[in-house]
Amino acid sequence: MGMEIEYLPAPARPRLHQRMFREMGRRIGETYLYDTVLWRTALAGLWIASFLAFAMTMLGVPTGFGIPADILLAAGAGTIVLALSGNILAILLSLTGLRVPRLFVGSLLTNIGIILIILYYADLEIEAAAVVAVLITLLGAFAGLILGLVRSRRIVTGGLLAGLMILSPLALAGGWPEEVPVVANHTGTVPTLKAADPGQPGTYPYHSFTYASGKDLHRVEYGDKADLLSSSVNASAFIKDWPKLRSLFWGFDYSALPLNGRVWMPDGEGPFPILLMVHGNHMMEDYSDGGYAYLGEQLASRGFIAVSLDENFLNYSAWSGIPDNDFKVRAWMILKHLEQIGTFSKEPNNPFYQKVDYMQTALLGHSRGGQAVAMAADAGRWFKTDPAFAITKEFHITSVIALAPTDKAIDGQQARLTDINYLTLQGARDGDVHDFYGDRQYIRSSYSRGSTAFKSSLYIADANHSQFNTDWGLYDQSFPAGLFLNRSHIMDGTEQRQIAKIYVSAFLESTLHGDKDYIGLFRDYRTGLSWLPQTAYYNRFQGGGFRPIANFDEDRNKNTAGRSGTAEATGLVWTEELAKDRESKSKSTYGLILERTALRDTKAAYSIQLQTRAVNDVALTGAKGISFSMANLNTGSPDGIGSFIMPPDIEVELTDSSQNTARITLSEIKDILPLPRTRFTISPWLEERISDHKYGDPSESVFQTYELPFQRFEQSSSTFEPKKITEITFYLRNPKDKIMLDDIGFYDEDMLHL
Repeated sequence: MGMEIEYLPAPARPRLHQRMFREMGRRIGETYLYDTVLWRTALAGLWIASFLAFAMTMLGVPTGFGIPADILLAAGAGTIVLALSGNILAILLSLTGLRVPRLFVGSLLTNIGIILIILYYADLEIEAAAVVAVLITLLGAFAGLILGLVRSRRIVTGGLLAGLMILSPLALAGGWPEEVPVVANHTGTVPTLKAADPGQPGTYPYHSFTYASGKDLHRVEYGDKADLLSSSVNASAFIKDWPKLRSLFWGFDYSALPLNGRVWMPDGEGPFPILLMVHGNHMMEDYSDGGYAYLGEQLASRGFIAVSLDENFLNYSAWSGIPDNDFKVRAWMILKHLEQIGTFSKEPNNPFYQKVDYMQTALLGHSRGGQAVAMAADAGRWFKTDPAFAITKEFHITSVIALAPTDKAIDGQQARLTDINYLTLQGARDGDVHDFYGDRQYIRSSYSRGSTAFKSSLYIADANHSQFNTDWGLYDQSFPAGLFLNRSHIMDGTEQRQIAKIYVSAFLESTLHGDKDYIGLFRDYRTGLSWLPQTAYYNRFQGGGFRPIANFDEDRNKNTAGRSGTAEATGLVWTEELAKDRESKSKSTYGLILERTALRDTKAAYSIQLQTRAVNDVALTGAKGISFSMANLNTGSPDGIGSFIMPPDIEVELTDSSQNTARITLSEIKDILPLPRTRFTISPWLEERISDHKYGDPSESVFQTYELPFQRFEQSSSTFEPKKITEITFYLRNPKDKIMLDDIGFYDEDMLHL
């Protein structure tokens, strides 16, 4: 009998999902298999790149707890995000079976994503953000690999990689041709002002103090160390959106805004003229009001009470946004500060008691503050029914100064100043308020016949935005976007503020102290060249003594010249067009563009034939000369950078009723400077891909005022009679000369006190 064989059942084959999970487990277990010492060391470079990205972001969006705290937060956030996301991506990569250093690659991809998101929300277009993110991450990776290679004693390979890392940023940073700076030869004879340098301190000793609510959570000078307690004000009529996080930070909401101010007051009996200074929009947590101490100290030493207002709680925060209606509230707060100072000045034993000259009040603002001061000076346009408006009857606002102001329509309206002195300063390298918006307010400021008030603008070739405030640093945009701004050719901050000190002091001496010795500075900046830092300047001037002939705003008929005469041209293309800013937006004024088309030896001229009434007006007012504003539109290469630009050759001829003529060359009176043409970022490619293309054209229509005394014409023709002018002619002498004219007229103020 044979043996029976027992067959055992075959072991059951694992199901598909079990095999898949087993394989996934095996692969996950090998996640870090290829991350050798070299690649693990290289992670240090990626961590540094991540940390720097977070650190730059935190500097641009501070928490308010101080830079050390923000840097620690950046280090912690960078480490956590990189570790979590890098390991998650490493695990996902392990599932693909790719034989790569997975933790390193996962961390590299994480870094690219982190930086891309940061830059995208910092106003770089997605394409630019991606390219920069990849470049920065690769630099970090290269730095880490160099460290790893050195650690592994592969010195030669590490050196080659270091060279590649050093050269790689040039792909982004290069591209701009070498810029040809604007150089002024300062032709013509202009006497130096007799007055002393207004940028130097005066003779008054002074003291400083603060007034405040006494409840500030962050600044002791506005908290328990405030020298003088002030009221709080309710802005609920204007503000509806005030996040709880903002209340948590400040300790108050819009129903109890504090009246905080820094005061610099001359010693002595007084009363003294008073100036209120208002900062603009900046990071709420990076306080702005202390940045004008250089002006406060300067002005107090010259006999002015200077007050820097705290409106930081109206500024932007990355954590709580910005209050609605902030433009209007900024102006309204100025009125409330005047109310508070008016109350102080009536209280015995108060530092303000009988020290304020109510009839001599000036306002100065920077950026949004520059718009706010113009709005406060025209308060009836927005606040006529508000109780705060009554203070404008007590304080007579005679002068307004705007440093790089904004100019946004509020409730569909914009400030219009009448018989109020106005001064605006703007830098051509302003990377924040990059258009000359102060020029618009200049245009909207008007003067009655015979008014002693005036307006003046100064465009500064190498000045930027932030350096008018010592607390705002060097960059006109917050980090990280600010890192991509071009800092070359921007003037030193001390020099930029010296310009502000000179012009602000001279302006207030002229308009509040009545010292007319400084008027010449505003008519022609060259009278103060011995005081001013070296750069190119462009200035406009107009006052109650200006008698307009043509400003080109009354109609679109180029054959008329205002109400004063008719016009004709030969050898030119001539059109009335809007003056435009860098973004091709209107400056709300028309000018006359003249472009020569005639051959070299052929006449190219524009003439205005005056009516009899205009001639009589010249004689009756005792005009001293002809005045006009002109913008030089000559350009060289398409971007105007890296090439010499030939200035236009302009001659001006006057004809009297006896057909006697007198002609002078404009450059004999003043240099015709090329307009500054600014590139704001570090590369041409990036210029088109940052801040929603906001920088636009490298230049805009910036006018220079030219005053041509009749005396100069009489010197060129003994028979010419200025009081019998019948025709004004502009000749364009060079091929392709192109200019824009505006505000042609006569002036009757003579250049006294020069």
